Amino acid sequence: MTLEEYFNGVTGKGIMSTADAEGKVDAAIYSTPRIQEDGTLAFIMRDHLTHHNIGSNPYAAYLFIEDGPHYKGIRLFLKKVREDTDPELIAKMTRRHLTPEQDKAKGPKFLVYFSLEKILPLIGSGDPEIQTS
Repeated sequence: MTLEEYFNGVTGKGIMSTADAEGKVDAAIYSTPRIQEDGTLAFIMRDHLTHHNIGSNPYAAYLFIEDGPHYKGIRLFLKKVREDTDPELIAKMTRRHLTPEQDKAKGPKFLVYFSLEKILPLIGSGDPEIQTS
């Protein structure tokens, strides 16, 4: 199964972990990534700590825990490759819709693209049986 098929077929919760240039860590809830044709993973970010951290340290880890009775999921090890601020593109990729006033009050959005460095199962170091391309 591909990564896109995996995310289209499961529900759960995602956590993005980042660190700043000095190594101070942060973790935040994030929705599932949008898998791009070129294989990059895109996340919409606000101008908060996670976005600031990847500005000085491009590496991140995304932990996805599947809903259900057992600990199942995947860990993605990521590296930022580029960023976009095109409001039309961001609007097309936005899943959660706020009123224009609510959206503006939350601040600017950034579409951040990551390359996938490594993928592991949620627990252990085995093969998650997901194709990276």
